[in-house]
Amino acid sequence: MEAAPSRIRPLFASGLIAWGLVTLAGCSVAPLPDLKPPVPETWRNAPAGVAPPSADLRGWWQALGDPELNALIDRALQSNLEVAQAAERMRAARILNRHSHDPYLPSLHGRTNDVIDPDTTASYFVAGFDAVWELPLFGAWQSTKRLSQGQLDGVNAAVRGAQVSLVAEVTRRWVELRSAQQQARLLTAIRDSLREKLRLLKVRQELGLAPPAEVARAQAELSHAQAALSEPLQTINSSAQQLAVLLGQPEPDPQWLQPGEQPRLGDWQLTSAPADMLRARPEIATAEADVLRAAGELGISRADIYPHIGIGSSVQWSANIAANHKVHTGEAIYSTGPIIDVPLFDWGQRVANAHAKDHELKAAVLAYRQAVLQGVAEAETAMGDLAQLRDREQATVQAAEAVQTNLNAQRKRTELKLSSPLELQDSLIEGHKAALDVVSAVAARDLAYVALYKALGGAPMPNTPLPEGTN
Repeated sequence: MEAAPSRIRPLFASGLIAWGLVTLAGCSVAPLPDLKPPVPETWRNAPAGVAPPSADLRGWWQALGDPELNALIDRALQSNLEVAQAAERMRAARILNRHSHDPYLPSLHGRTNDVIDPDTTASYFVAGFDAVWELPLFGAWQSTKRLSQGQLDGVNAAVRGAQVSLVAEVTRRWVELRSAQQQARLLTAIRDSLREKLRLLKVRQELGLAPPAEVARAQAELSHAQAALSEPLQTINSSAQQLAVLLGQPEPDPQWLQPGEQPRLGDWQLTSAPADMLRARPEIATAEADVLRAAGELGISRADIYPHIGIGSSVQWSANIAANHKVHTGEAIYSTGPIIDVPLFDWGQRVANAHAKDHELKAAVLAYRQAVLQGVAEAETAMGDLAQLRDREQATVQAAEAVQTNLNAQRKRTELKLSSPLELQDSLIEGHKAALDVVSAVAARDLAYVALYKALGGAPMPNTPLPEGTN
């Protein structure tokens, strides 16, 4: 009847040891900093009536009403090389993350060796296995997981950042391309009207009805118009080439160089802009991942201050090989026991490293707050710019309509011989310039719209699969 207590005591001792190891494994894990982005409750520059709830903003570029742009973005998300690079890095990080705890799993090594007695009377062939299991104590397990997760979150943020930048850049380049094509069309019309005006003035000069100075001014205006035409032509060429790079192809599509309608927001207005959208900003997500990674590094450095404790075992076989290559004896031996690595002479360096990692964690938290503040500032600025540019677009449209009304009246007077063709050319030039102002205002508002949604984190991406070859 006394055998039962004798069996209970080893079980109790084993349980106590297991509890102690669990306690050691969990200690020295610092709590994660509380990351609550200090975003405003309401946007200062948001237009009146903006609703605070979240909204599904996937495909925000579709508000520009350009099917060609929509197709380009779908192609770019699949073929862009920078997105593909980021996706491959994410794939690599996912693989490593699944094995982040492998260093704390038991390891087994096989080895062989040959040993000769100092008196050269015998030689031994030794073969065996060594097994080592380092226990993840003092918070090493949780800290390793934090470090790996922070690295994975960082590459995930890099993928999203590449996608957000890609969509914004494709949209921007497409807006610039189509706007430059419209500008080139209007500047060509202005140049042609100035050329006709110069011709009419030369005729009047020959008749003594126009002074040479007026002809010279018309010639200068024509030269300026011809020079101004080079800028949109350069923009067309560079935008088309950059679009090709963004889509991962060497040459632009021929249809891009054919003039098309300018993308335009029209009557679109901001209806929802929740402040918590800022957390989707790749810069903020990256800063948050840096905090997690720094916390993991701090935990590991603190665990390094304490002894590394593990369990080791080995089994070896030896064979005594005589000079005539005949095996005379064979022996095997097994050993097992604890392995303790105690920092002594480098203990101060390890403590200093832990203190340094603590400061790096504090710096990462400050960098996170700075990223949030920068995001708020960019979003506020973009909202203000978008509102102002909407007013500018409306004003230029109204001015162009007034100029068009005057042009129609001038055409009627010219048809009735109540006005000269020269005056009609002046009205045509004024009308083209007014239309040119509208094109510039529309383009500026489109680009401000792109800047706003990039400042808000690019809005949620559509559920587009990553380029082939990624998980």
